[in-house]
Amino acid sequence: MSPKRDPHHLTLIQLLPNMLTVTAICAGLTAIRFGLQGNYELAVQLILLAAILDGVDGRLARALGSDSKMGAELDSLADFLNFGVAPVMLLYVWALDDTRSLGWLAVLVYAVCAVTRLARFNVARKAEDGAGAENAYFMGIPSPAGAILVMLPMYVSFAMERSSILPDALLAIYIAVIGLLMIGRFPVWSFKTTQISQRRVKMFLVGFAAIGAAIAIYTWVALALLSVVYISAVVWMLPSSRRALAKEKAPREP
Repeated sequence: MSPKRDPHHLTLIQLLPNMLTVTAICAGLTAIRFGLQGNYELAVQLILLAAILDGVDGRLARALGSDSKMGAELDSLADFLNFGVAPVMLLYVWALDDTRSLGWLAVLVYAVCAVTRLARFNVARKAEDGAGAENAYFMGIPSPAGAILVMLPMYVSFAMERSSILPDALLAIYIAVIGLLMIGRFPVWSFKTTQISQRRVKMFLVGFAAIGAAIAIYTWVALALLSVVYISAVVWMLPSSRRALAKEKAPREP
């Protein structure tokens, strides 16, 4: 028989999800530091690392049975720092510092949209606590995706080895638009609930390996293409996502 678990103590394995969340927070803060020092490529990479850790910590906590209210709140605060503050601070010091008021206004719009989205998500999560499976759709662009998308001009700039690829005014508008998309009331497909048939697993793994290799070898080109593909997929799937979401919410006949 296995020993009884002490409710007043946690094993190191059970603390691993929170450790990953703290690591993500450190990555986001360090990204801001490197951005202020002018090391923009490393700063972007740290934000991408934070996005990967964000996708792992919650799933790992549920798998280990160590999810808690404190862990959920810590994860939410990490999301705001890593995806609501760090990316736009990086963009501001990279290209918008000279614009002053206009650039800072875009930063504020994005950050307020990010925190509003997270607050809305937290309220919905508490209302659905114990309701069961995860939702198949997000409402609006999720904050990690928003952070990755808002840095698209940086990917293109790094790939082309140019200082900037958009006029400052257009870049500020782009940042604000991505922020507004995060609080949009439209359904966005969630990969978390996607199921893959066993006969397609091999092809999926091959495709995943190919994408991973492309990101490792042609980092900025691959990230730019993936961002464009994601935006295109959201737009293309929007009609079917609306129909599917309406069908899920429709009352079932007794």
